Amino acid sequence: MVSAFSLPTEYWSSIQIAPHDIENLHNFLFERETPLTARDLLFEFVDARIRAERAAAESKQKSGGRSFLPKEKYQTDEELIFPALAWSRGRVTAVRAGVNPSVSDFDVLTVAMDDGSERMFAANLQDHTLNEAPIALPEDDNMNPASVLDEYGGKIEKKLEAALNSDEGLVKIAGRWFPRALLIDVNQGQLNLAEAVLDMSAGEPMLTEALMKDIELPANVNPKLVEFSLNYALEQDERFDEVGPAGQILWCLRRLEPDFVREVPPPLRYVEIEHDRSVLSPEMINLEAQLDDELTPEQSLDSQKAVSPVTISLIYPHLRAGTLPMSARARKLFPTAYESSRVRFTLVDGKTGQTIPAWVILNGGYVYGLREWYKSHQLIPGSLVQLYPGENPGEVVVEVKSQRSSKDWVRTVMVGKDGGFVFAMLKQPITAEFNDRMVIHVPDFKSLDPVWEKKRPFEELVLLVMRELMKSNPQGHVHAQELYAAVNLVRRVPPAPIFALLETNPIFKHVGDLHFRLNEEQE
Repeated sequence: MVSAFSLPTEYWSSIQIAPHDIENLHNFLFERETPLTARDLLFEFVDARIRAERAAAESKQKSGGRSFLPKEKYQTDEELIFPALAWSRGRVTAVRAGVNPSVSDFDVLTVAMDDGSERMFAANLQDHTLNEAPIALPEDDNMNPASVLDEYGGKIEKKLEAALNSDEGLVKIAGRWFPRALLIDVNQGQLNLAEAVLDMSAGEPMLTEALMKDIELPANVNPKLVEFSLNYALEQDERFDEVGPAGQILWCLRRLEPDFVREVPPPLRYVEIEHDRSVLSPEMINLEAQLDDELTPEQSLDSQKAVSPVTISLIYPHLRAGTLPMSARARKLFPTAYESSRVRFTLVDGKTGQTIPAWVILNGGYVYGLREWYKSHQLIPGSLVQLYPGENPGEVVVEVKSQRSSKDWVRTVMVGKDGGFVFAMLKQPITAEFNDRMVIHVPDFKSLDPVWEKKRPFEELVLLVMRELMKSNPQGHVHAQELYAAVNLVRRVPPAPIFALLETNPIFKHVGDLHFRLNEEQE
């Protein structure tokens, strides 16, 4: 039996991508003439490494001396390799005649092994199993590409992606790599034609294959190569924007994208407020997760747990901007992209089936395109919106639990001409279910603009909102969730700064179950 080739236990966990690895992948891509993702290239990388390590081990073994076979005769000082002992090496230090009545003449070798031990072997022995062709033992999992990828694939992929990024001979489009030298030239006239085609689509993104039909490109070349070359040329031109979800490439003209796709809508713009998250109580952390605020750090939420459907309680900034928060829970429902920070997709009204063109703004943490839909359903701050996956890939269903229009007593904000505001319980028309603690009717959105423009200091603003909320509660208590919703009527603030202020400023006194009142002695 011959020991199988093996690699050190830490080989794959500590592997580094070498220049010869990238050169091998260059050749692989040249032969395939097909753009591939780093994940697609992983198997070739691992398999090539194993082949190279095995070849190096075999070469080393063959160059190290004569392989030991019991039937051969050996002399003193000969260097031998022992395949049955994991290819160990040794030097013959003595040869003597062996004595065994049941065996014909044979020799006994004394061998000084490389590990410092001394061993004896029978030689000049014609009848022995080791004289037959060696049988290799099964190899370890670290020599099997599939097993290696199962255990180390994620870590190796990140290292491979970094190495590919640093190689100027490769280009990447929508997560796929290809040698720059194989790209087909796409001239300015062809790009101008692509712009005209997209102009005619009136802002509707188009697949690369659809663009290729109207652009004269080489017909006698691998279509995948032609498509990749066009994608690369479009990406290099600032007129075009790739907005497809992962696995699909869609192109549109930047100048035809909605303003608030390219920049964050004013109601969602947050000016960082310094605060200490460590002071938040477990109850506050739990409430923070339920509020689905896109500005809440994702690591503070249970982002590993898949939640579907997701019900969002709308706050004023999102209602005003026509957006949805892409919180850790909601993020799992929306499409992502390999590189683009903007993704075009389709929302579907769960009741009517109406399709709504929408955008995921990954770096902004919001979904844009719902302003008219909100108006059609007459939603107010605190209205509940449910999200769940659609029937078709890339679709998300958005639905409100509507009810027959009726009047209900709800907290209403009244704004004076001087920018002052008060809350009052008034009867208002209600068309959809709402969150009792977050509902606030705003008779006129524009009336709140002067309050936003005042830009009061954060603590002063929270205290002002707290005082006004207390007036509409006979007990003089305000829940942290109510305060969060009300503060966001007049300034964009995530939950944590508000909760941290409630915990650290002695003017706020906790009276149980996340209800607070003002401590008169501290005023």
